[in-house]
Amino acid sequence: MPKNKRPAPRKTAPPEDKSETTIQTLAFLALELSEREDGETQKAALRQQEEEFHKLVRKALNQHKDEVLYEAIERARDEDIGAYQFLREAVSEAAATLLMRRENAPEMEINAFAIPLFVRSTGGLKQEQEFLDQDAYDALLASFTSAQLEAPKARVVLIQHAYDLNEIDAVTYSQLHEMVREAYVSMTDKKIVAAPALERSMPGWTETGFAPTDEVTELRFLLGFALKRADDAFYRVPADEAAADAYFAARMERYQQWTVQAAPLVQRCLSAQPVELNFLYQDLFYGAKDQGMAEYAMLQMMAEVNQTLRKENLAPEQVKAIVAPADARGAMMLRTSLYQLDGGALLASSEKPLDLSADLQVEVDDVCDALETVGLRVIGVAQRFDAQGAAVEELPYRRD
Repeated sequence: MPKNKRPAPRKTAPPEDKSETTIQTLAFLALELSEREDGETQKAALRQQEEEFHKLVRKALNQHKDEVLYEAIERARDEDIGAYQFLREAVSEAAATLLMRRENAPEMEINAFAIPLFVRSTGGLKQEQEFLDQDAYDALLASFTSAQLEAPKARVVLIQHAYDLNEIDAVTYSQLHEMVREAYVSMTDKKIVAAPALERSMPGWTETGFAPTDEVTELRFLLGFALKRADDAFYRVPADEAAADAYFAARMERYQQWTVQAAPLVQRCLSAQPVELNFLYQDLFYGAKDQGMAEYAMLQMMAEVNQTLRKENLAPEQVKAIVAPADARGAMMLRTSLYQLDGGALLASSEKPLDLSADLQVEVDDVCDALETVGLRVIGVAQRFDAQGAAVEELPYRRD
């Protein structure tokens, strides 16, 4: 009687086919989950879909498959804006957060947060001068818990490097996830351990070439990690809507008070010379990055408008602006075009990226606020700019 043969191994799909399947599954599940109705979360089918969705996201992060995550987000964007927003937010949060379980110990959570800030100085910041004041750094680190930005029992570390925009923008989802893991090990292991992902995240600031007398404003990010119990009541948002609003309002007030307290310490950590600081809100890594990039694009737009006025020797009252979405090389932008008020050709255009999931009216209002700050009084809004740059269905801007 012949012996049983070992089953022939099943043919495995090529790696690219597996990746394609994961990409399509993530986009599909994001669509399904983003369209669920209130109260449907208890349905078994939806719970199963949600579990599979988060499992796929975690697996891609742990296997460093950034191409899968980015492609899935792009595909969701092309199919449905709600699915795109749901998937991007889920991946961003998963990349910045890690839950750790140990036997006979409470579940711990560690996340990566960032604080964007604009630094105004003469001549620009010098990287060789950052974080030389150890006393200021120690006091700044302690302030996160003393000012109740983090729970009293939370452990916080702050990277002694102010990231520039290019450094922050280069950090991928899986790299950030690995940075969080490295931070957890360093915060819980008594031994000194290597942190290659963290080291790779700090290649150095981009050269700027500012003259010593130039008045410049630069964007920097403080990067930190907070380790706490996953069930810490300090972070529990009330279920009631009014109570939740009050919770976040109180948190914002504490943060604003902290910026006043922390500004002198941050200044000492960043420069040996006096600088002016403007803090944006503390958020998880990618939320803070989006804040900083959006504000930076707005400041660039305002600078370009002022540059055009100087070049053309025109007062703001002599110029008309039109604001509308535009397709620029396959990417959606919010464009501001300037024209001389008494007629004439286009003077200049400035563009800032337009997130398809953003509230278009809010984005337009923000740009128009900035234009009014510059001094422009005649502002139009249009449905869009066509391929030739002409405004379609322009109307005078009116705030609702």
